Amino acid sequence: MIQLTGFAPDTDVTTPGLVSDCTNLIPYLNGMEGAPEPATPAGTPALAASCIGAAVVAKLDDTRRIIAGTATKLYELASGSWNDVSRASPYSGGVDTRWSITQFGDATLCANRADVIQRSTGAAFSDVSGAPKAEILFTVGSFVMALNLNDGSEKPDGWQCCAAFDDTSWTPSLATQATAGRLVATAGRLTAGMRLGEYAIAYKQRSIYLGQYVGAPTVWNWLQVPGGDAGCIGKEAICDIGGAHFFVGDDNMWIFDGTRPAPVADGFVRQFFFDNSNPSYRYRTICVFDRQKNLVWIFYPSLSSQTPDAALVYHVNARKWGVANRSIEAALNYVSSGVTIDGLSSISSTIDGLAPYSFDSQFWLSGGKSLSIFNNSHQLQAMTGNSTGSSFTTGEVGDDDAVSCINKIRLRYAKAPMSATVQTFMQQNSGAGFTAGTTGSVLDGKFDLRQSARWHKATFTFVGPVRVTHMDAEVMPQGMR
Repeated sequence: MIQLTGFAPDTDVTTPGLVSDCTNLIPYLNGMEGAPEPATPAGTPALAASCIGAAVVAKLDDTRRIIAGTATKLYELASGSWNDVSRASPYSGGVDTRWSITQFGDATLCANRADVIQRSTGAAFSDVSGAPKAEILFTVGSFVMALNLNDGSEKPDGWQCCAAFDDTSWTPSLATQATAGRLVATAGRLTAGMRLGEYAIAYKQRSIYLGQYVGAPTVWNWLQVPGGDAGCIGKEAICDIGGAHFFVGDDNMWIFDGTRPAPVADGFVRQFFFDNSNPSYRYRTICVFDRQKNLVWIFYPSLSSQTPDAALVYHVNARKWGVANRSIEAALNYVSSGVTIDGLSSISSTIDGLAPYSFDSQFWLSGGKSLSIFNNSHQLQAMTGNSTGSSFTTGEVGDDDAVSCINKIRLRYAKAPMSATVQTFMQQNSGAGFTAGTTGSVLDGKFDLRQSARWHKATFTFVGPVRVTHMDAEVMPQGMR
């Protein structure tokens, strides 16, 4: 049998094991599986307005805060409610405002570039006196790093760090090591930033800078990373995958481990992504890493959309791709409080009502982390539900000079679906276009078919959770031209 190699529309369509098209099908280590459906955590109301940034942060005692922001407010999820933890005056968010949220010790810090950096240790947020307005905020070592600034004047290529071990002090000083600078070796504004081990990494659209702590008086020494025009297209088009960054660039998707960026989409989905994403709003791409499954989700605006409504999914270890389109406002790794027997009634009054929740998901575990989204109704949802339906289309099998007959197709499952059907397609001359052929359902673990043509392909449709690893087709020669 031939092992499925994942979604690869950029690859030669005659490649064995190729998935040329799919819906709600994502990679796992040994094959492809139905994508999970969003499930609303019990007792979690919708946010008051569109979510433009959210994060789960951990304090020094390992207690967690779930923070979400709208254009004018910051909220914290506690006791089944979104509590307003904003400063007294509304925030000044605009059309493209997005919150950047980080944790420094026991302090939660938020930035949106329209307002001064916000700080909270548990109560309401307030302005950090002397801090700049910043597009990007992250912690590295004993500092908070801010990128793409307005400190009274516009510095889109500027960076600034707080005093060592003091996120409330931002006035440049040799004594405290609070300092600032600009990255001007390449053109453009700073678009993204993130810690990588002990380094601070700053991205422009077509370049990358690595910052290393060197102490006073320089404090941070910045070097441009070799790698051509690799860069990040937007502040959320990046995620930490553990020891490396995954990010979407202007011409590819990349992994950067601190040495040189390496492209990962060539020959698989690079051309597909740029052909099917809206070039005017591609900077709104959101990347998030599902550590439990080693999956990077890339949510992006399709050609007809201005906000993320499509998604590619990349398995970091297997290096395979899938598709699971979702319309989202924001994404995060939600930390579940877990479910007890006594609490089951808050989810469902019957056992049958628990069916949407996969019993091997992080949803049930206290402290379990699961990929979560805010949908277009501002509702937080965990991607922990059972798959309800998925499909995939094979590559093309055949020969320009010979007619062949398909008698049967067999799939090998790690988890069989509730039901499966197949629709075959046939083509007499390459490039002439496929027409619908035979349809069939599973019989004794296989699809019995009979169609003759020079070229064949098939679309399989599944109902319910599925894991499929291999496929095989009985193709018999019918004659030569």
